[in-house]
Amino acid sequence: MDLFDIVFYCFALIAVGSAVVVVFSRNIMYAAFALLFAFFGIAGLYVLLQADFLAVTQILIYIGGILVLMLFGVMLTNRVVDVDIKTGTLQIVPAAILAAVVGGSLSGVFYSTWSTVSGTPSDVATTTPAIGEMLMTSYILPFEIASIILLVALIGAAMIARRKT
Repeated sequence: MDLFDIVFYCFALIAVGSAVVVVFSRNIMYAAFALLFAFFGIAGLYVLLQADFLAVTQILIYIGGILVLMLFGVMLTNRVVDVDIKTGTLQIVPAAILAAVVGGSLSGVFYSTWSTVSGTPSDVATTTPAIGEMLMTSYILPFEIASIILLVALIGAAMIARRKT
């Protein structure tokens, strides 16, 4: 076992352990902060895979934007005590069946691709220049259309939020 394996297992333990805390925590603040560590663990795994674009995107978008927004929402609405957010029914059997199917599918993909993996992670080049070149040459029209759609959605959301009742 070399240093790469040790670092991988540390990041995997952080990601999986934090995800378990997110799922099973009864305190929403603990769950939100555990989600922060889960996102960091995933970003670390992306770094080990040399997927630098995904790692930076994970940190900037998920940790820097979405998680901070969720934390502010939790902190600002933490004083609400009269809201009952529990449901009366639990569907454990369908959830267990779905989890077994997804787990089996992922295990099948893992075992089928395990033998086809060749080379070490150091053989892989960085991904950011290749993604940037593809976006700005081959996929420039869909990229610009997506940016216009997001801009229209942002303007629409601002108009709906500013509308007086």
